[in-house]
Amino acid sequence: MSRTKLEALSPVSFLIRVQIPDRPGNLGSVASALGEIGADILSVDVVERIGGLAIDDLVVELPSGRPPDVLITAAESIDGVEVDAVRPYAGVLDTHRELELVEEIAAEPSRGLQIFAEGVPKIIRSGWAIVFGHRSGGAEQLAASTSAPQEGYLELPWLPLPRATILDGDEAWVPETWQELGTELAATPIGKPDRVLLAGRPGGPMFRAAELARLAHLAGIVSVVLDG
Repeated sequence: MSRTKLEALSPVSFLIRVQIPDRPGNLGSVASALGEIGADILSVDVVERIGGLAIDDLVVELPSGRPPDVLITAAESIDGVEVDAVRPYAGVLDTHRELELVEEIAAEPSRGLQIFAEGVPKIIRSGWAIVFGHRSGGAEQLAASTSAPQEGYLELPWLPLPRATILDGDEAWVPETWQELGTELAATPIGKPDRVLLAGRPGGPMFRAAELARLAHLAGIVSVVLDG
C-alpha cells in the first residue's frame, strides 16, 4: 500500500472540551459513548471544576473519514453534557511538559523566550503564542511559535500588563483575521508588566480561569530562570 493511502487511513486526533455534571460515573459514560462511534481516548485533563460542573479536555483519535460532528453527538447523548468546542489536535501528549519546558529554557537561557513561545501551545493547547516587549514606541515582538500569525506591528493598548488576563477577541486592536476565526485570547506578564506572552486559540474554546492561573504560574517560573 502506498504512503498516501496509508496516511489517508490514519486516524485523526481531535481535542474536545466538554462540560460534564461533576458526578461519579459521568466521565465514564462519555467515554463509553465515544467508544461506540470508534473514538479512542488518548488523554483526559481536568481543566476546571466550578458550579457542579467539570470542564474536561479529551484528546481522542477518530477513524479517518469520520466527521468530527459525531464526537459532539456522542458526547451530548449523555444527560447534562455539553460540548464547548472540537478542533484538530497535533500536540504531543506529555504529563511532565511544564517541567521539561523549564529545564529546556534553563539549558539555553539565551533562547528562553523563543523556547517558551514554542512550548506554551503544547501545554495550554492554544493555537499559537507570541512574546511581546513594551517600548516607548509601542509593542515589540520578541519571540513567536512557528504557528503564530504574521501580523507585523500591533498596537496593544493593554501593555504594560500587571497580571494574567483573558482578553476580549472583539476589541478594536485585534486583527480582523483573528476576529474572523473567532480567536480566544489570553495574556500573562513574564516576570514584569512590560514583557508578556499572548496566546491565541482560533475557533476556541474560551480560556478558563484555571488555565489562566496555570499559564501565569508557568510564566512566573520561567521569568525566574530567565532573569536569575
